Amino acid sequence: MTDLAGRAEIRLGGGAEDGYGAVADVFVENFRSRGDLGAACAVYVDGRKVVDLWAGLANARTGRPWEAETSAVIFSCSKGLVAICAYLLAQEGRLELDAPVARYWPEFAPHGKAAITVRQVLSHRAGLPALDRDLSVDEVAAWEPVVRAIEAQAPLWEPGTGHLYHAMTYGWLIGEVIRRITGLTPGAWFRRAVGDRLGLRTWIGLPDPAPVPVAFMEAPLPDEDSEDARESARIAAANRTVERSLTMGGAFEFPACGRYVTFNDPAIQHAEIPAANGISTARSLARAYAACVSDVEGPRLLSARSVEDALVEQSGGAQLSGMPDDGARWGTGFQLASPPGQPMLGPRSFGHAGAGGQLGFADDEHRVGFAYLSNQMGGYGDARARLLTLAVRSILHG
Repeated sequence: MTDLAGRAEIRLGGGAEDGYGAVADVFVENFRSRGDLGAACAVYVDGRKVVDLWAGLANARTGRPWEAETSAVIFSCSKGLVAICAYLLAQEGRLELDAPVARYWPEFAPHGKAAITVRQVLSHRAGLPALDRDLSVDEVAAWEPVVRAIEAQAPLWEPGTGHLYHAMTYGWLIGEVIRRITGLTPGAWFRRAVGDRLGLRTWIGLPDPAPVPVAFMEAPLPDEDSEDARESARIAAANRTVERSLTMGGAFEFPACGRYVTFNDPAIQHAEIPAANGISTARSLARAYAACVSDVEGPRLLSARSVEDALVEQSGGAQLSGMPDDGARWGTGFQLASPPGQPMLGPRSFGHAGAGGQLGFADDEHRVGFAYLSNQMGGYGDARARLLTLAVRSILHG
């Protein structure tokens, strides 16, 4: 790889193979003009790492630099990891995506939930984005109290008739199915099925002591000045379901309490909140997605049949919250290419974005695994990950 230290007056670590310099240029520009503080970007093509970049500060309050093995909270990129686990179980014949959740978790069925399918959960159509019960951080970390609250919950709308992003509950809904099938929590199952096999520095629920240095997240930059941004902020503040979906009934503020990002809390990082508290290096997140579409340390994780199934759009357009339609589209478990905000590489891309600008995805046409992580959370309209993916697209399309 080409040594990029000192390029464009930004102290970069890592490098990029010849032909991928445009990605480094965008990465540098994110620091110069888009507010990046510390960040990393990695790209695999055909199972080979072609971009591996990092720069800036992992902790602006102490001056700790971002290094090769610095990890970050990946927020909703975690959902993509859980979706990989679900598809692996489906490939083993242990999980049917169109079966009722109650087949695997009988206590889930009461209060109008008996017919809700695993696929509806994975595509944000289960009607369970928020819970009526108020929860504490300790209860969230304990797992079982959330499971019991879900069992007692009635859907907020008729399942399957519309979608609303299940920001946090997604993790327990599909995570408990994984636990009932495997006997392991989703974080433990991910490590056994994916993380250990690929040598990933990626966790859902950080081990104690932390095996990698974690970047200190900074509160989001201001939103862009647009009508959609203002309307989105207004609805998020006024819609009780949206507010409760993000905070697990007041267990924590999200994304920040004042200027403190709540997921910096070690208690939250060491818990299993499978929809939101994954922690990873960019290199490992990209490697995980590369392994979904190419040979990495053995045969690819996801079969062609699984990828075809994952790419079928299940949810898109206006959400039941009334939020402006930002183009977000979901297949089964994964976010799909969602222009204009998250175009990824095109119609064969699948993965997930995370709060504040994080992004990881695979593309089976180009056999790509991509990840961008930052500790400076962005606002509405954040372009950093999008411009990096567009740089990769322009290289691959020649």
